[in-house]
Amino acid sequence: MSMYRQLWLALIVGTLLALCGGLFATTLSARAYLLAQLEMKNIDNANVLAQALGQRPPDPVELELSIAALFDSGHYDAITLVDPHGKMLVERRTPPQASGVPGWFAALLPIVPKPGTAHVANGWKQVGTLTIVSRSHFAYQTLWNSTLQMCAALALSGLVAGYLATLILRRLKRPLDAVVEQARAIAERRFVTTPESNVPELRQLTTAMNSTVVLLKSMFADEAERLDTIRREANTDTLTGLANRHHFLEQMRETLALEEGVHGSLILLRLSELAQLNRELGHQATDSMLAAIGALFEGQVQQHAGAFAARLNGSDFALVLRGAAPQAVAQQLLDGVGAEIAARSGHVAPVFGGIGKIQYGLELGALLSQVDTALAAAEAQGVSAVREELPLNIAEAPRSADEWAKLILRSLEQRWVRLDSFPVLDWQGRVVHRESALRLMFGGEWFPAARFLPIAERLALTTRLDLVAVTLGLDQLARDAALPGLAVNLSARSIQDAPFRQQMLELIAARPAAARRLWLEVPENGVFAQLDAFRVFCDALRGSGCKLGIEHFGRQFKQIGLVQDMGLHFVKVDGSFVRDVHANGGNQAFLKGLNSIAHKMGLQVFAESVADGAELQVLAGLGFDGATGPAVPDPASA
Repeated sequence: MSMYRQLWLALIVGTLLALCGGLFATTLSARAYLLAQLEMKNIDNANVLAQALGQRPPDPVELELSIAALFDSGHYDAITLVDPHGKMLVERRTPPQASGVPGWFAALLPIVPKPGTAHVANGWKQVGTLTIVSRSHFAYQTLWNSTLQMCAALALSGLVAGYLATLILRRLKRPLDAVVEQARAIAERRFVTTPESNVPELRQLTTAMNSTVVLLKSMFADEAERLDTIRREANTDTLTGLANRHHFLEQMRETLALEEGVHGSLILLRLSELAQLNRELGHQATDSMLAAIGALFEGQVQQHAGAFAARLNGSDFALVLRGAAPQAVAQQLLDGVGAEIAARSGHVAPVFGGIGKIQYGLELGALLSQVDTALAAAEAQGVSAVREELPLNIAEAPRSADEWAKLILRSLEQRWVRLDSFPVLDWQGRVVHRESALRLMFGGEWFPAARFLPIAERLALTTRLDLVAVTLGLDQLARDAALPGLAVNLSARSIQDAPFRQQMLELIAARPAAARRLWLEVPENGVFAQLDAFRVFCDALRGSGCKLGIEHFGRQFKQIGLVQDMGLHFVKVDGSFVRDVHANGGNQAFLKGLNSIAHKMGLQVFAESVADGAELQVLAGLGFDGATGPAVPDPASA
């Protein structure tokens, strides 16, 4: 039995005992009062009647008539007159009558008053002894009525006391429930704090629990900070803080391989006279200048969602943009870098820029060749300039926005949609779930998401696409009971949309069995860019049964503490940390620590884009729960 019920039962029992005791004491007091009043009445009436009879001649007829007149008033049970020798002169008694009071009540609380006696004398002559017993019928009725009224009053008092006790218990129970929920959250690896109670004893408990949560958060934050330092040392340029060449190239390979990766432009800027500037300014001043240039690139990363920057070598800087106008951004960087060089050296040094188009499926070498061609065109001018090279595959250049919108909407209306999937396996070769990929049909040909997602996002169609993907996923799960799970990717734009969240809840509520095997994942950059919206999204879906997670995770690992109370189930580590991990000790240390922290938070961890067996073998020893990518075989195709 819960403590709340025990307290409530104790209050009920205590209140009932107090009410019953009060009722019993009050009833006994009323009975004693009535007995005393009846005895006084008997004595007074006996004296008054004896005095009245003594003033008349002791004629038996007169005596009998006087006593009969008093008895017939109906207030007496018995009136008797006995002469000095014990002979009964007059006797009047009322036969037993129903009093209207329950028999058990009369038997439990008998009212038997002492009779009143008085001597009747005519002058000096003793006539006899008079005895009067008043009727107890009215006393019983009065006691019964007063008892009923007392029961009603005590019952009303009990209800009021119960209501007040309920309020008090709820006031005490609220902080206790909060502490219990907090303890449950800690068991689920969610570290939340609760408001301190106004009750001193409970305040000590909530303070202690909150201190524990703060300590755990601090421990996780310290460990995350340490691991983030390892990540930076392994993947960033120490001077500028931007990604180093190796990490940038791995990010680009991941971007070009992922359907939902960054689709936009690659900007490459080259400082043409860096060696000369180093001789003129000195090593320390040149390093300061490069750090300032790195800050210009980092500023652009902060302004444009999904962007990332790198220092490829001493004089080359790169920036990947998503959706922004690359010419305008490149010109801003060109002007900013030129101004920085002029301010420090006192003269203008040429800065050259090249722009290339990022396309899904394009080889990294082809993209870099495209940008190098544009950069060479800029360098050929001899002055600071930015040049853009056309896509290598002109046939796949995007159509107009209006045409794309018509194609996408028509495909949705005609239900020319499907989900392809690939496996996520654990280390025993079992399918943990399958990762889905949306396909649309245009002109009889199935197009991967990379062909239409960028334009769909600009046209604000991603919410419709995500709802279609979730619907298809639930359909597939309902058809295939053997499928352990199916993951569906959601865009950051969708999770911000309240109507989308409501429709998601309706879809899930309609198919609760399938929803328990549905995995929903949001890209890391979308999660931390829209953290409040993601929290609302997680709260809305909590209790729905589906699993929530973050994909392409790791670049903002330091902020993992911001999501530890959201009830997430898994993360998928970005492929840029996985590629060539067998040859990168820094990334191995980072990933091992990431797994440790994530597991302590109750999260499953999966590796993305595993390209070969060497990577797969190393990842198995770093604590991952499973992996996906080209090197992971598909049991369905075996």
